[in-house]
Amino acid sequence: MKILVTNDDGIFSEGIQELASLACEFGEVSVVAPEVERSAVGHAITISDPIRVSEVERNGKFFGFAVRGTPSDCVKIACSQLLAEKPDLILSGINHGSNTAKSVIYSGTVSAASEGTMMGIKSIAVSIDSWKPKTYELAKQFLRKLIPQVMENGLPEGTLLNVNLPNVFPEQCEGVLSTKQGKARYVEFFEKRIDPTGKTYFWLGGKKLSFDTENDVDDVAVSQNKIAVTPITYDLTNYRFWEELKDWNLEF
Repeated sequence: MKILVTNDDGIFSEGIQELASLACEFGEVSVVAPEVERSAVGHAITISDPIRVSEVERNGKFFGFAVRGTPSDCVKIACSQLLAEKPDLILSGINHGSNTAKSVIYSGTVSAASEGTMMGIKSIAVSIDSWKPKTYELAKQFLRKLIPQVMENGLPEGTLLNVNLPNVFPEQCEGVLSTKQGKARYVEFFEKRIDPTGKTYFWLGGKKLSFDTENDVDDVAVSQNKIAVTPITYDLTNYRFWEELKDWNLEF
């Protein structure tokens, strides 16, 4: 099996090294990731700048390709230029910080996996609910069980699995749930600052507001020390309202 490993935290992150190591247990692994952190860029692609690619070594050995672009760029250029064959599986992560609820829209980690589904490749996004994970062992143990199921059962067209793990050791995990995307969002603010040259700039901050209480919602499951597995699709059509919209008097 051929596996492409990518992320949005950058090719030098600890999470991608752990994920690549785990992926090697299942087949031939290629790592293609942003040369620097590109968190929260969503599904952006580069169209007005050159996309440069360089080889990266870790521990004195070739590790993968660093791309001067976004996570979606990485998947596109890997599949069209860098790899001899299209991968059978794309793994994106292991991300520092959860990608749940409305954060999914901004997530480069999820978008890299979504790009894979657009190419017809089975894809999984993996995140831990902490900027400083205690361990990657829970993620690795769970992926050892999930990957074979994905390869055996397949995924519906245009659908990826968005996996969010609590920041706990394996023995503290309370199980796994198939979940829905939640409604939590951030209340954002911009802090106005002055740089050393006297010029004004702004720094984005925010506080997360949770609205969900159902156990089968991604944020709620993770807060209960459970692994949340959410099927995500890039089709954003509101099909229920689409039927209603047909009855509108839409004329030009």
